[in-house]
Amino acid sequence: MAAFAFGTESVPRVDKIVGPGNIFVSCAKKQVYGLVDIDMVAGPSEVMIAADKSSKIPYIAADMLAQAEHDVSSRIFLVSDSGVVLENAEKEVYKQAVKLSRKKILSEALRNNTFLVLVRNKQQTADIINLVGPEHLEIMSEDADYILKRTNNAGAVFIGDWSPEAVGDYVAGPSHVLPTGGRARFFSALSVDDFLKNISTIKYSRDGLRKASKYAIKLSDTEGLGAHGNSIKIRLKENCR
Repeated sequence: MAAFAFGTESVPRVDKIVGPGNIFVSCAKKQVYGLVDIDMVAGPSEVMIAADKSSKIPYIAADMLAQAEHDVSSRIFLVSDSGVVLENAEKEVYKQAVKLSRKKILSEALRNNTFLVLVRNKQQTADIINLVGPEHLEIMSEDADYILKRTNNAGAVFIGDWSPEAVGDYVAGPSHVLPTGGRARFFSALSVDDFLKNISTIKYSRDGLRKASKYAIKLSDTEGLGAHGNSIKIRLKENCR
């Protein structure tokens, strides 16, 4: 990160640093922000699964574990309007976990950062999604369209039984540099737009400046910035050339 931000004999200085990483990468990006631009300070990774009675319990559990194995700080949310689904998914998670590697990481993530949320209806499911703003959202529900239309805050959404979050990690195609920690409220996935700049261009005619002048001068007087107002007044004097 320091080489990118300051430049070295072999690494040219850059204007923007993007991409995912662990806590050390995120901290380094935060330190150099301002010297260069960054996409966001991301991490830890997270998934939220919206499920109902139509959902396949083994799929839910497998996807919860796929997220949990990333890191002990990974966050996993299972939201459902069925207590039976939550109970059975919890049992299935531990049933599958004994067959997997990274057991210590799985155990800590499941114990400390996994949340089973019982809601009353699909609207409440959408409310929870928008409150948390998950990095990854899986909708395994017969009412997927209803929930999706009401989802405003999510990094990437995976719909249906055949769209596990793992395909987003490896082969799906859209950018997988995603906002975490609720930042989906104001961040989108990394895209080509992050590498574009806009430059504002302002050109007034004399008549246009005259029409706007009273508002600008009033604001400058209110702020006590007389020179600002004067820079407009002096242009509007008839004898000024």
